[in-house]
Amino acid sequence: MNKTDVNRLLSVLKTPAVLFFSAVVLALVTRFAAVDARLVEIVELAARILLVLAVGIVILQLGLLSLNRKLARLDLKASDNLNARRRATRLTMLRRVWTITVSVLVFATALTVVPGARQIGFSLFASAGIVGIAVGIAAQPVLSNLIAGLQIAFTQPIRIDDAVVVEGEWGWIEEIGLFHVVIRIWDLRRLVVPLRVFIDQPFQNWTRETASIIGPVFWHLDYRAPLEAMRGKLKEMVEAAPQWDGKVVVLQVVETDVTTIQVRALASAANSGAAWELRCAIREQMIVWLREHYPEALPCLRADTTISDNAQAEAY
Repeated sequence: MNKTDVNRLLSVLKTPAVLFFSAVVLALVTRFAAVDARLVEIVELAARILLVLAVGIVILQLGLLSLNRKLARLDLKASDNLNARRRATRLTMLRRVWTITVSVLVFATALTVVPGARQIGFSLFASAGIVGIAVGIAAQPVLSNLIAGLQIAFTQPIRIDDAVVVEGEWGWIEEIGLFHVVIRIWDLRRLVVPLRVFIDQPFQNWTRETASIIGPVFWHLDYRAPLEAMRGKLKEMVEAAPQWDGKVVVLQVVETDVTTIQVRALASAANSGAAWELRCAIREQMIVWLREHYPEALPCLRADTTISDNAQAEAY
């Protein structure tokens, strides 16, 4: 454990240490000081509650400190960060589940030190059965999101920094919360989606099996477009691009209509960010190259200017 870890440990133990010493002081006061008998029970109860809170906070903070240390060691900026993203997703969800679980257990334990609290709780549950059912129905979306969060943590249909298409928007998984997922869209907007959407509805995950990604680029061109020359130019461009990972480079005609053809280029990159930059560079450079060397390949409108014999006769 290095100096930074020691400082963090001392920082997280500061609050429980204050609570612990406060409990000790209250216990000593009731034992050695002249305190009214009516206040002894109240002071002892407060001391026990403070002690439970101190122990609970220590357990909570030590668990969070361990999980945060593991998260800090992950290199999410590496070119092939698939394993790091897997672990980051699992650790992020476990951190939230750990916080809720320990908090509930500490609260329950604190109630057990209060005389009669257990009987009061049972009587409240017995007298408010209908209310409990109503609350359960109202909390169904919350519970479904909690269960979806656990499923995502272990089955991982999505991970931190995955490239996904959700609700017609393309972006990266920025945050996986306890109830929702934040997607960073390419134009820096944020799309907030409930967790259960990723369990109940289909979506596209472009980096499910590997961090590398194939980026498509489309052009609408004239039928006179020089396809073989474009293939050669595409290969030349991607070989000179630092974002290309050397795996995929393809140019194909994927669609035609009455006036134009649709040409698609595919090029691979190590991650989604590099793929986006590579796609933009290919799109721009190819347009400039066609405009300078093959202007007839760009889309144009054709008109029939043939004059019929009758029209010529009327003109004269």
